[in-house]
Amino acid sequence: MKRITLPALAALASLGLAACGSSTDASEDAIADNVEMPADEAMADTPEPVADEDALIDPVEAATAEAEENMDALEAEAEGAAEDAEEAVQ
Repeated sequence: MKRITLPALAALASLGLAACGSSTDASEDAIADNVEMPADEAMADTPEPVADEDALIDPVEAATAEAEENMDALEAEAEGAAEDAEEAVQ
């Protein structure tokens, strides 16, 4: 009895799943003209892109300039501290 029951249940389940399925042809829905037209229409009124000046700066040059500014500030601070130390000694 068990030998017949298992294949019969498997066949019944496969038939049940096949009966529930549906097939639609998606190739007719996704025609290039239908898909691309809304994107073209949406982009028709957008302004032209503008170059970002910050994006054109070389990151190495920007880092070098910042390091030089920091170095100048540190040198000025060190000179001030040296003058204060000389005044304290005298």
